[in-house]
Amino acid sequence: MVSGHLEVKKGYYYIVLNYVDENGKRNRPWFPTGLPEKGNKRKAEAMLSKVRNSYEPPKVTEEGLRSDMLFADYLEQWLEVAKTRIAVATYSSYSNMVQSTIAPYFRKTKVKLCDLEASHIQKFYNEKLKVVKPNTVIHYHAVIHSALKYAVKTDMLSKNVADKVDRPKKNSFQPVFLSAEEMETLFRELKGSKLELPVMVAAFYGFRRGEVVGLKWDAIDFERGTISVNHTVTTVELDGRLMDRAQDSAKTKSSLRTLPLVGAFKDYFMQVKQAQEYNKAICGDCYNYDYDGYVFVDEMGNRMKPNYLTTEFPDFCEKHGLRRMRFHDLRHSCASLLLANGVPLKQIQEWLGHSDFSTTANIYAHLDYTSKLTSAQAMESGLTLPEGSNFNSQWESVAEKS
Repeated sequence: MVSGHLEVKKGYYYIVLNYVDENGKRNRPWFPTGLPEKGNKRKAEAMLSKVRNSYEPPKVTEEGLRSDMLFADYLEQWLEVAKTRIAVATYSSYSNMVQSTIAPYFRKTKVKLCDLEASHIQKFYNEKLKVVKPNTVIHYHAVIHSALKYAVKTDMLSKNVADKVDRPKKNSFQPVFLSAEEMETLFRELKGSKLELPVMVAAFYGFRRGEVVGLKWDAIDFERGTISVNHTVTTVELDGRLMDRAQDSAKTKSSLRTLPLVGAFKDYFMQVKQAQEYNKAICGDCYNYDYDGYVFVDEMGNRMKPNYLTTEFPDFCEKHGLRRMRFHDLRHSCASLLLANGVPLKQIQEWLGHSDFSTTANIYAHLDYTSKLTSAQAMESGLTLPEGSNFNSQWESVAEKS
């Protein structure tokens, strides 16, 4: 039991507790009794005894996180703890959501971490669903759940109340799937532009944006005829600033993959390599060697930015009378063309670098008409349907009765 005593402030009794927390820090929390000093000493002493018996000091972590702190403050301080444990891109996303939306909302409610209930979180989701899409709220949920999971892990909470909250269902999104003819039209329109080769690489190999921009010459083996994904460049926002982050890794372990370098692409890349060597010779010291080794750089050696592909490609499509689409839709189109040409989903998973088969199946199974034909043929072969049935006569009799 913690120690404590009564104090009088502005004519009212207050309970003052005294204890040393897990980190050796002395704490003296105050609690109002609501009792005036005159004639209420015994009642105040009874309340003091009751509070001392029932009070449980808040849990405090080594990082200084406390179970009795405001949930908004906890989220912001938890971010600093999580920063060293999660990927930079993930931290960037979490930080933006906490600082811009989640923490400001819960700061207004003044709810403490130890008092947080599922109803608080559910109300937050319901409010936000009025102004943002369900997928955005699902991202909020991921942040809140992760933060509370750490609170449970460090014994600040006994359970994760976010488990009791109803997550909204994902809003349906239909990506653009280009046919082979549309793809060829796109390639013709792109001829000679800066987007030409990046788009062809994304469409043919199904590379993600960061995999295209992060492509380096050491990932292309001209002798063996292979092209590999082993380096990516992504854009993240840290401390309010957008910055490109290069890393010798990919989205998942399965994303690190090696694919055949077909003859046409071998020629394309050889031309780009020769052009780079020429630009280095012409520019001399003015050439930017900071990005030497990257495939997609401009005449002065500056690496292509991921956001360039995000913004320029949809605009290019629209300006040239093509269907407006995201750069990532080229990856979807790659998968749909593979399916249309009879490539099994398992092989498409490996080609695209998905971490598990379910991801590929969930996205593209509805496009797999070839497998449905195979199933229909199998049913037709294994099940003999009756011959000579006259359905016309059945419908005629029904018509006569009516």
